[in-house]
Amino acid sequence: MLPAKTPTEASGFKALLKNRSFLLLWIGQIFSQVADKVLLVMSIALLTTYNIPVKYAASSGSYLMVSSTIPAILFGVAAGIFVDRYPKKQVMVVSNVLRGLLILLLPVLPKEFAILLIVNFMISVVMQVFTPAELSAIPLVVKPENLLTANALFTTTSITSLIFGFGIGEPILTAVTNISKNGSREILVAALYFIAAGSVQLVGMHEQIDTSKQARRANPWNELKVGSEYLASNKLLLSAMLQLAVLFSTIAALLGLSIKLTSEVGLKPEQFGTLVAPLGIGLVLGAGILGHLGGRLQQKSLPLIGFIGMGVTLIAFTFVHDLWLGICCAGILGLGASLIAVPMQTLIQEKTPEKMRGKVFGFQNNAVNIAVAVPLVIVAPLADRFGLPPVLWGMSGIVTVAGIIAWDSTRHILDDAL
Repeated sequence: MLPAKTPTEASGFKALLKNRSFLLLWIGQIFSQVADKVLLVMSIALLTTYNIPVKYAASSGSYLMVSSTIPAILFGVAAGIFVDRYPKKQVMVVSNVLRGLLILLLPVLPKEFAILLIVNFMISVVMQVFTPAELSAIPLVVKPENLLTANALFTTTSITSLIFGFGIGEPILTAVTNISKNGSREILVAALYFIAAGSVQLVGMHEQIDTSKQARRANPWNELKVGSEYLASNKLLLSAMLQLAVLFSTIAALLGLSIKLTSEVGLKPEQFGTLVAPLGIGLVLGAGILGHLGGRLQQKSLPLIGFIGMGVTLIAFTFVHDLWLGICCAGILGLGASLIAVPMQTLIQEKTPEKMRGKVFGFQNNAVNIAVAVPLVIVAPLADRFGLPPVLWGMSGIVTVAGIIAWDSTRHILDDAL
């Protein structure tokens, strides 16, 4: 069952603030998410100090992004299988520690472009187990009536870190470099991961793990088959994942178009954060409202409202040439995104058996990673060729139609589930 639909204090933020294990898990997520974004900024900055072959120099940043993205696509599902076999807390701790150690290797390794790509690839591989482990851990430390609120906080942290993390990365790295130039950036990012690991290690978590030899010897391919068959037979979970994939794809596309949007409202390209920040603020506001009032809302209709609202706002963007109207539109988009992300993530957690959570969240992580990667590659070239308005209209159509179809196809199930 999803959180009880009664306006009790236990379903709000106060209950979570009294939950020590949840707070420690949340703090671990914050530091880990910030470290992920600062790591990417640092890796791009390090390109100027590495020996890069001439034929790769012009696209070195793209190669770096690809080295971090490929593991998410290749190993996202396998990571979920791994998570189901081992304690979630230890998986998260080891993932953070290994990432920190790999980063600390950079100052002592040869300054070759291939080395940087390999280390980034390895860090991304280790990273893949963290998200499904974290999502699987939330229901283990939070009571059912507080799960919607918990997901409101975690979803907000996840998406706003994507928006704000890149903005704070460069100033922080510049500050530590001014203090010391000998590996200070690497030490800073590694420290963020170590702090995340320490916070998660203190989490009190009780989970059921099958430690029998038979379970450990189970064929991973068979487990993959079991996970895929389970999802294929569960229309509710598939719909929720589809809605999350469409949502993150839309946000990624907007980030890819943000520089072009700034010129429409009279800003310079480097001021794109002025439009991006309200999106995060809208998400925070929406998640806060859901976290406080979620038990009193008709949750089954929230995603539909969110999708339609985002679709209408995307069209409105094509007519906006005023800065304040642009800021308002971005905030409304963030508010609509929260109405989709929080209820659907909560639904997946509630309706997935504990022994299947790792596999399910592995599939979800894989789907979201692909959904984020594709728009980042194609939206800017499409806008260059066809113009910004047609691309925004197309995005609006996709968001609205996908949302309506996903909601309508599971409406009868949601009546009982939410």
